[in-house]
Amino acid sequence: MDASARKSRRRGLGAFIVVALVVLALVGVFFVIDGGLRSYAEGQVEQEIAANLPETVTGDVTVSIGGLSVIVQYLDGSFDRVALESEALTVEGVPASVHVVATDVPLESSEPVGDLRGIIDLEPGALSTLLARALPSGAPDANVELGVGEVSYSGSAEVLGFPIGYRASAIPTADTDALLLTLSGATVTSDAGSVDAGNLLTLGLGDQPVRICVAEYLSEGVTLAGVNVTPERARLTLQSSALTLTRESLTTLGSCGNG
Repeated sequence: MDASARKSRRRGLGAFIVVALVVLALVGVFFVIDGGLRSYAEGQVEQEIAANLPETVTGDVTVSIGGLSVIVQYLDGSFDRVALESEALTVEGVPASVHVVATDVPLESSEPVGDLRGIIDLEPGALSTLLARALPSGAPDANVELGVGEVSYSGSAEVLGFPIGYRASAIPTADTDALLLTLSGATVTSDAGSVDAGNLLTLGLGDQPVRICVAEYLSEGVTLAGVNVTPERARLTLQSSALTLTRESLTTLGSCGNG
């Protein structure tokens, strides 16, 4: 190969390297810009959520937007995946840890989110507050303890003028709008008198499953899909395929058909 050919080949290789470096630089700039837009978009969503939370809800929500490119997602008109998380959200005085993942989230707020899945973790104290609101007026106070797949109540009731301590256990299940606690047994924890433990169930907690309405704490269209209980927390699983992100939708809470 003569000198001129080698020189031409080096020029061609040099040009290729320059083009490759320019492309890499442009890709780098794209991802820097994309990352900045992602952070900006997440901040905007956080502000929108804070502005549209119902008055009964307090706490900070952190937003993260998934997917490879926010720019491409924006041009497509929807975000692939948006995760919302709050370790200390309070709803009508009830504290909870909340994690929500929404997919196919449209930029047009009037269109429904493709799919929403959420988890709410309640500590025993929070569940005690909900239970107190669910029990009939005049029912004895009950403190909640959690086990593996089981909820226990302990409290006292006055029977024939005698204070009687009791402990009742219940199996939690999920309805679409409420957490159901089906009583499974009871023991007397006081020696002040002889009382049939089965009667205590009816006396203190009723003979039907206790319904803790969950819908009234959630945006309309979000339903309860499951419940899992461990000694540390009661985990409620939520879902929706019809929720829109308008202020009216987010601030309109659901209700329970059977209160």
